[in-house]
Amino acid sequence: MNDQIETLLDAALLHVPFDGWSDEALKAAASDAGIDLATARALFPRGGVDLALAYHRRGDSQMAAKLASEDLSHLRFRDRIATAVRTRIEVAEDRELVRRGTTLFALPPYAPDGARAIWGTVDLIWTTLGDTSTDYNWYTKRATLAGVYSSTVLYWLGDDSPDAQATWNFLDRRIDGVMQFERVKGAVEKNPALRAVFAGPRAILSCIKAPVGTPKTDLPGYVTQPPRQQG
Repeated sequence: MNDQIETLLDAALLHVPFDGWSDEALKAAASDAGIDLATARALFPRGGVDLALAYHRRGDSQMAAKLASEDLSHLRFRDRIATAVRTRIEVAEDRELVRRGTTLFALPPYAPDGARAIWGTVDLIWTTLGDTSTDYNWYTKRATLAGVYSSTVLYWLGDDSPDAQATWNFLDRRIDGVMQFERVKGAVEKNPALRAVFAGPRAILSCIKAPVGTPKTDLPGYVTQPPRQQG
């Protein structure tokens, strides 16, 4: 079954630049691969949407495998994140395939699918890099990185600089901005007066927990009962 999925996806990639991630691309892929259309539709019930999601998941898997094969221990953590985002973009290779997917997931019916795909990518990046957070930081890390990743992909799609250097410079600037925010958070945690000011919000946030289980089928997680006030 998985072999047929991969075969159909490979065949579809030749047609997507012309037909987009569409039912037409699936039909052409089935014909090229010698797989009957009924089987193809069973594997990709929503046609082009499921093809595009399969392509995205393939890129995620390629990124994770490449990162696992490299020694990133000598890099600062912000550089490990930059490397992961750059790796994810580079494994896509064909900008037209990504551009067609971006257009598809910009449509209202498929926007939730696109959002889930991006969330899955950034979750995989953090997990691969060893993130062990279990509280609200699990969400803030992924939400922040989702913004960085999405904006960098859009920049890359329009970048004609040699070796996409302008894109990687853009990525570095975005990550620097995130790190400045993290430094502000750290300063708040270290300042007793500021900790007192934000005691209420922090108590509420402490009730938010990361999803549990593998796979994380209960996204977006759960909320525990807020702590009772003493006295």
